[in-house]
Amino acid sequence: MTKPIPRIGSRRNGRIGSRKNGRRIPKGVIHVQASFNNTIVTVTDVRGQVVSWASAGTSGFKGTRRGTPYAAQAAAVNAIRTIIDQDIQRAEVMIKGPGFGRDAALRAIRRSGILLSFVRDVTPMPHNGCRPPKKRRV
Repeated sequence: MTKPIPRIGSRRNGRIGSRKNGRRIPKGVIHVQASFNNTIVTVTDVRGQVVSWASAGTSGFKGTRRGTPYAAQAAAVNAIRTIIDQDIQRAEVMIKGPGFGRDAALRAIRRSGILLSFVRDVTPMPHNGCRPPKKRRV
């Protein structure tokens, strides 16, 4: 008979809640992904492990309002609010995507009091991209 696999989040093995709150991160990376429909803000440490994240959808916006600059600002504030407790002083910002929330999220990050070492645009650009569909014959 095989042993049952213990569930990671169960109360039986003693770990309740998040265990990442105890870590101190002096420097982090803030990734902003701004599409036309939503804005996702992810905060990682320098190794790339996610510390905190928020999006316009998780901030309470639904439907077309998720793509607005105000929703992006709220998502950035929610993502940064949890890492302020972990004594983060410096951050790099990577912005990706063509959405309307790019500038609003960056403004909210600047207002939070974290020193920004640099802001980089990492939007993927095609080097002549995919082949277009063949010509339409009528």
